[in-house]
Amino acid sequence: MTASGDGVGDSNQATDARDETSAGTPDDRSRMGNSATAETNPYRVAIAQFDRAISFMPNLKTGLIEFLKRPCRVITLDFPILTDDGSVQLFTGYRVLHSRVRGPGKGGVRYHPDVTEDEVRALASWMTWKCAVVDVPFGGAKGGVVCDPKKLSQDDLRRITRRYISDLGDNIGPHTDVPAPDVNTSAQTMAWIYDTYDRLHPGRNNLPVVTGKPVGIGGSLGRDAATARGCVFVTKHMIRRGILTARSSLRDARVVIQGFGNCGAHAARLFVEEGARVVAVSDSKGGVFSDDGLDIDAVLRQKASTGSVAGTDGTDPISNADLLELACDVLVPAALENQITSANAERIRARLVVEGANGPTTPEADEVLERRGIPVVPDILANAGGVTVSYFEWVQNVENEQWDLSKVNAKLERKLTQATDQVVDQRRTLAEQLPALQAQIEAAQHKRGHRDVPTLSAPSLRTAAWVLAIGRVAHVALERGIWP
Repeated sequence: MTASGDGVGDSNQATDARDETSAGTPDDRSRMGNSATAETNPYRVAIAQFDRAISFMPNLKTGLIEFLKRPCRVITLDFPILTDDGSVQLFTGYRVLHSRVRGPGKGGVRYHPDVTEDEVRALASWMTWKCAVVDVPFGGAKGGVVCDPKKLSQDDLRRITRRYISDLGDNIGPHTDVPAPDVNTSAQTMAWIYDTYDRLHPGRNNLPVVTGKPVGIGGSLGRDAATARGCVFVTKHMIRRGILTARSSLRDARVVIQGFGNCGAHAARLFVEEGARVVAVSDSKGGVFSDDGLDIDAVLRQKASTGSVAGTDGTDPISNADLLELACDVLVPAALENQITSANAERIRARLVVEGANGPTTPEADEVLERRGIPVVPDILANAGGVTVSYFEWVQNVENEQWDLSKVNAKLERKLTQATDQVVDQRRTLAEQLPALQAQIEAAQHKRGHRDVPTLSAPSLRTAAWVLAIGRVAHVALERGIWP
């Protein structure tokens, strides 16, 4: 699997946006077209984003930086499963806990043949910063099993899930590490996780061990659309804050969405409800375009009946590559990682990019878009609606409550609006402090005998979000103290 993001990308099984991250469908990930080059390696991307942010934080001590950067635990499991066809197959699973500084680890579990340790490390890291930027008391985690769900029966997947969770044992738990859905996993998978853990830990309230569960066993209302709804809340408030110049609202804005799984489909509907014109959407099998705006209900019907948006009546076909380069006000890459790279960044014609997926823009592409004056609302803010409502689900489970939908959505909007304000304000503060920060860095480098001193460029929204998040985790780490 190439670089990505606890469940948000385009998934034909609607598993992409169920939780905190973003990723593609099984088909999308096989491939809308990038190989795992050096530019697109997920862990390299995560480290590059981290390093870019800490260049604006010269007072962080080196040892603390390394502690914040690295995962605190990486687990690799190899286990056999007797499958429905009578064969014994060996599967490899991973669970990475990046940080528990601010609370239990939190992150999805994905099933895909291309899951790698590097990808899981990167996604666990992104989860730490995502939770911090929206100020929910979790750290980052991630899990995955190397398997192809398209070649396995429902019973096979149930056995894989139960064995994976039982082998993890007490490395997960309601107050240590809380899984969630992701690529090719769903509410059903989370029900199996809960049941397995509950059987191994009888006599406790085990509902908070996993989020994204069916509503009947402790899932939260509003969870299915939370990532998309959060994305729309953030976009609306970014416009209010003047990030998209010459627009005061989403009304009549041209919106393009890559990915039409859980996140993309809900986002399309919600953008239209805000008065925007969604002119193009796509999935792994193709895309559709209408300059007058798509009939989203018709696109949803086409997807439900055929498995793809392609061929929707009254639309023109468009490829995923061409869709990304359409002229529009808002571009939402909500399917895959590494979709905007150095290869196509010069041709992006959106006025604002809002990352519905995790890691859709490489650091090299970030530089191009910044130079061209195209703001990017980063994934750790834009798609944080999923983990925010997962937190709400966890709280409801701990308190043995269930909130109504209006309460969930109101709390989500308040949380993400506040986080958006803080990111925009952080960028302004960093820009104002830029000369002083540059002087401080130069003095420190000269003291160490270094002649080549990097020149800080104007901070982006991504850099501001990472600085905010890293600062919050570092502050708590120092307040708690380094044990022992």
